[in-house]
Amino acid sequence: MLFYFTALTALIVFLHLIFAKISLKTPDFKRFPGFVGYFFGKKAEIIAFLITVFGLFGVQLAYLIVGSQFLTAVFQPVFGGDFFTYAILYFLILSFIVFFGTNAISKIEFWALSLLSILLIMIFLKGSSYINLDNIFISNFKFQISNLFLPYGAILFSLWGTGLIPEVEEMLRGRKKLFLKVVAISTILPAVLYLFFTFLILGITGSQTTESALTGLKTFFNSGFSVVALLIGVITTFTAFLANGLYLKKMFIYDMKFKELPAWALTCFVPLALFLLGFNSFIPLISFIGGVLLGINGIFILMMYKKIGGKNYIVYPLSFVFLLGIIYEIIYFLI
Repeated sequence: MLFYFTALTALIVFLHLIFAKISLKTPDFKRFPGFVGYFFGKKAEIIAFLITVFGLFGVQLAYLIVGSQFLTAVFQPVFGGDFFTYAILYFLILSFIVFFGTNAISKIEFWALSLLSILLIMIFLKGSSYINLDNIFISNFKFQISNLFLPYGAILFSLWGTGLIPEVEEMLRGRKKLFLKVVAISTILPAVLYLFFTFLILGITGSQTTESALTGLKTFFNSGFSVVALLIGVITTFTAFLANGLYLKKMFIYDMKFKELPAWALTCFVPLALFLLGFNSFIPLISFIGGVLLGINGIFILMMYKKIGGKNYIVYPLSFVFLLGIIYEIIYFLI
């Protein structure tokens, strides 16, 4: 996992930087499908649009799954009920807010992420005595070839941020000399925090680590601290779902010329339908999104990079890496 994290962080920093260079050579006020259309035409733009939409549906579904897990862990001991009930409650609240929209999402998300950072420090201070290095460096680990690519998609998902790069360029209007530096730092900093979070949670919970990470802390900390941690998790996934939901709804309205009601219905009810159909396993989902959908986006970015003068010895080997990841994740997801 450490090897993958180091290698993929370097890859994503490079990919974000070349996408930033592509953004500088592309007319403003476009998003990823518009970039693809600018370089490769309308058909390619439609493919990129569909991949982006399906990817955002998957992201919404992932937030619905993990947010519902946090909500269940907080309220089930008090009020009873099952995971499905809390998932529906979580969805109803979110879909209501997405319908009416809110201008305060960015501020709410800033404070939610600030709370999450404070929580990380609190877990370290409170849980440092529980950290056991044997939980991290497993001595009796047996390597299996089938697990060779296992961390790939999930780590790619966690590091990916190309969708925000055009936004950053527009925000830095008049200060574009800072653009590449901002992109590099804002990719490396989360990667460092992710690695610290992985070390911290795995070091504390070891074999009792849960899929959503924070729920496993209940075994080691008092109920009050665990509830606070889980509530912060609920708020963080809540705001992330809203931000992605509003972005997706606007894509349907502005790019596809949908009316507001069908745009809202698609944005909210497609992830719910997927959840009800049984797609409710968090790790396989984000691995598929990262390995397949983001892998395709990565190939598109490298092909655009070639259009602006990128070297073949960079473009083709990296495209091959993404292609291998796509094949593996499709096979792993189907099996």
